[in-house]
Amino acid sequence: MEWIAAMQEAITYMEDHLLEEINYEDVARHVHTSSYEFHRTFSCLTGLTANAYIRNRRLSLAGKEIIETDQRITDIALKYGYETPESFTKAFTRFHGVSPKTAREEAAKLTLFNPFSIKITVDGGKSMDYKIVQTEQKKFIALTRSFSNEIINDDDNHEIPDFWGECNSNNMLAPIWMLREDGKRDLYGLCSQTRNDSDTFEYGIGILVDEDTEEFDLAELEQKGFKLWTVNPATYVVFDCIGTDADCIGEMWSKFFKEFLPQMGYEAGDEADYEIYYENGPENLFCELWIPIKKA
Repeated sequence: MEWIAAMQEAITYMEDHLLEEINYEDVARHVHTSSYEFHRTFSCLTGLTANAYIRNRRLSLAGKEIIETDQRITDIALKYGYETPESFTKAFTRFHGVSPKTAREEAAKLTLFNPFSIKITVDGGKSMDYKIVQTEQKKFIALTRSFSNEIINDDDNHEIPDFWGECNSNNMLAPIWMLREDGKRDLYGLCSQTRNDSDTFEYGIGILVDEDTEEFDLAELEQKGFKLWTVNPATYVVFDCIGTDADCIGEMWSKFFKEFLPQMGYEAGDEADYEIYYENGPENLFCELWIPIKKA
């Protein structure tokens, strides 16, 4: 599968350039994909962002040099990309649990972080419910914002949940909410398609525009920050995200890359992906996740 080979090539590239000033955008360019798509794929497969991988590998190697050589700690810090001894000491201590000086003087235990090797394995006996849907062109009216690619799958980042919270607490979706009748007020969380020339992606919260949507003045809504979002016809795989919070979405993305793609002969498509939050959905359903796919 080409995407697996691309991720392994990305790891090789990072290993070959650990002592240089690189980040995930440089790696994405090397494997000829957008920084958004690379960041999401790599982090879903490994549980780490590429930047965190680079940082952990550097600190692991730095620890090895501190206990095995008599090089000055300042020189080791510079070698692994830290401009000051203070910043190196802080990062080293957070990673290894001891300071560089203590590691050298007291032969302390250090953390070993080995290079990744992408190996997709499929275990039998596990069910993964899905459906594949061929969609027509769809239009949405949504309130949108731009977010940095680096927040994708960052468990400590809450910018998108905070966006939802802000919209709900300030009743910001009222102008579009009322365009749908009771029972059909499902909300969509839309993620823009990837762009090679951008380090941000667009996320929107909105409603579907169809025969059940009342007529509206687009110019008036645009003045309030809304936009008309068009999604082209595409093939989607649809998963139920079962849980009580957004963690179940990240878990499903991980299964998509680790379980669905290796078995089914697809790769991620180019259109927007989105979540559907049903007004009257089944019990325990947090949302439906719609991911564009295409034959590999």
